[in-house]
Amino acid sequence: MSLFALIAALSLEQFHPLSQRKYLFGWLSRYVDFFQRHFNAGEHKHGKIAWLLAVLPLLLVMVGVYWVLQAAHPILAWAFNVLVLYLTMGFRQFSHYFTDIHKALRADNLDEARRLLAAWRNAPAHELNAEEVARLSIEEALLASHRKVFGVIVWFVVFSLLGLGGAAGALLYRMGQFLRARWGDEAEFGDFTGFARQAFDVLEWLPVRLTAITFAIVGDFEDTLYCWRSQASTWPDKEAGILLASGAGSLGVRLGMIIPQDGLPLDRPELGLGDDADADFMQSAIGLVWRSVVFWLLLMLMLSLANLLG
Repeated sequence: MSLFALIAALSLEQFHPLSQRKYLFGWLSRYVDFFQRHFNAGEHKHGKIAWLLAVLPLLLVMVGVYWVLQAAHPILAWAFNVLVLYLTMGFRQFSHYFTDIHKALRADNLDEARRLLAAWRNAPAHELNAEEVARLSIEEALLASHRKVFGVIVWFVVFSLLGLGGAAGALLYRMGQFLRARWGDEAEFGDFTGFARQAFDVLEWLPVRLTAITFAIVGDFEDTLYCWRSQASTWPDKEAGILLASGAGSLGVRLGMIIPQDGLPLDRPELGLGDDADADFMQSAIGLVWRSVVFWLLLMLMLSLANLLG
């Protein structure tokens, strides 16, 4: 049932993207801000209390609703999982930016590609050349595909295997990600941010490595493992470094490296092997993501069949 819930949610998100997701995140922002305002006294323990109070009740509600629906009829529980996956996954949240940038570069419309990239990253892009635009777009796509798709799938499957309903796992991952982004600025929140960062690091540990292994399997296996082992640790964010290094190795493209920012060169570690990024490598990145999705679905199908035969 978990496999069919994933397929249904992915199909629904592709053919009918959620146009009102911004209102959902608006509500979520107000919800987590309530805990920050009332519990933030600048200490680590206050951040821990706020995180647990914000997340655990939602998880208990999700598990309870799933069990009630499962007792009423399995189809109702399945539909609930599809709905939550539809709300928590987000292929189309980033794919339209990536596709439009790819089209702009193909048409030699660098100004439009810069404008789209700036809107996507919420950072200036007017100083970037075509290769740098393609490079940053691939980086953003690799990170977004993991955090909005693969990470959600991993925790959905984990909670499904535990009998807690996959919906709660999907929500846990996205809540951990959201709180890390919302409360992660140490300059603004002090030690209050510590637990949110630590909690998301724990939630990311398994999904990041499964995504990197998948990139190796569906791409260039040897180069992926080499870049993962030798380059990932040089990136400031270790988990993001694993994703970017393995993705770059799988594609045979060079990511990272220096980019201009505010008139000055921003030095970043070099990731990957092979050629400079361009529109063709952007097309290859799309293929890598979709091959990874199909691989995971086939793997889940095989595990489901093995479970039935057992």
